[in-house]
Amino acid sequence: MSVEIERKFLVKDNRFINEASKKVYIKQGFLNSDKERVVRVRLKDDQGFLTIKGKSNASGTTRFEWEKEIPKTEAEDLFNLCEKGIIEKYRYLVIIDNHTYEVDEFLGDNLGLIVAEIELSSENENFVKPDWLDKEVTGETKYYNSNISKLPYKDWSL
Repeated sequence: MSVEIERKFLVKDNRFINEASKKVYIKQGFLNSDKERVVRVRLKDDQGFLTIKGKSNASGTTRFEWEKEIPKTEAEDLFNLCEKGIIEKYRYLVIIDNHTYEVDEFLGDNLGLIVAEIELSSENENFVKPDWLDKEVTGETKYYNSNISKLPYKDWSL
């Protein structure tokens, strides 16, 4: 069990790709996307994970998170029980100073949406913001993966 403290930003362009130290393919679905708790199944390349996330605090920066690695075959089986709207994306890891940005480039119905998250040790921790970051969307629930799975980016009226 842990508490996750993160900030989330939109990304202006793809300059982050040249700074990335790693790229992984992620497929994920939601067994439960209730606003009080989210239960997610995920494949990261060939590794399966089951994750439970609690409700965010008022600022949207902090919430409970529990994650356990599970066999790939079990993750694949659990996708059959997921709510409608499986998400696929590439995740790029970009290390800047002593922080790692996880930059998600969404695929399929969410193509065109690129979001960067940074995990912090406290809500007020200072961090370097690269110039490819755009508007901060921390706490904006429409950017939560559980909501993107229900209302994909292609259906947003921008």
